[in-house]
Amino acid sequence: MLIAIDIGGTKTRIGLAEDADALASVDIFHTFHAYREGLDALVDAAKRIAGRKPRGVVVGAPGVLSRDKRRIVNAPNLPDWNGAALADELEAALGAPVIMENDTALVGLGEATVGAGKGAAIVAYVTISTGVNGARIVDGALDRAAFGFEIGEQLMGRNANARTLEELVSGRAIEDRFGAPPASLGEDHPVWEELAEIVAIGLHNAIAYWSPERIVLGGSMMRDVGIRLDRVEARLAALHRKNPVLPELRRAALDDLGGLWGGLVRLRGLLD
Repeated sequence: MLIAIDIGGTKTRIGLAEDADALASVDIFHTFHAYREGLDALVDAAKRIAGRKPRGVVVGAPGVLSRDKRRIVNAPNLPDWNGAALADELEAALGAPVIMENDTALVGLGEATVGAGKGAAIVAYVTISTGVNGARIVDGALDRAAFGFEIGEQLMGRNANARTLEELVSGRAIEDRFGAPPASLGEDHPVWEELAEIVAIGLHNAIAYWSPERIVLGGSMMRDVGIRLDRVEARLAALHRKNPVLPELRRAALDDLGGLWGGLVRLRGLLD
């Protein structure tokens, strides 16, 4: 019995699997902003859906993790979780080995191996949602990084006062700008063309750093009412670059379960 956990700023998803190849069931509940309440909810849910001690647990945690991936260092949307030794506490409560990764990284791993990135050796996954982040996956495994990837922090200007990609295109930024949820603006709002251009510049930079074969774009801002994939692709193709081959762009395929699928893939290494 395996357990995959994806902790979001609003919702937490827990998936149960008999092996690392398929999800048997998924439980979704509200994410507690208080860490102790959140930990208790995770433990209770894991015990309830598993029914017995699991063989392994994987957690997708928001924000920056410690280098040993046992502690949450900085979770902007869940500040009370900062400093929490989540992996160790879950391990003690559940009696099973626990792996922890950044939540976006696990979604990227899921998309790269069983989703829209399947078949490509080097995949860049980028999510544009409440926040912005991404990950690089090479030959079906997360690329190494000292403290994880934070591509939403790239500066989109010439000085230290320039705004970041996240501050320009995230759902939070657009809601603050217009005073309404992004989806309520309607599919014909001119802001979507503006955001397509900014996203294209961010992807241009990601291509320069990561040189992927395929880019998978996910998150709530890339859905039907939001930033159009074809407009991003057109804007990206128009930008000057040395490499004449533009990576293939695809929309994420695993919806809200990408982190759970990526978690199962990550667990394979623990159990082999």
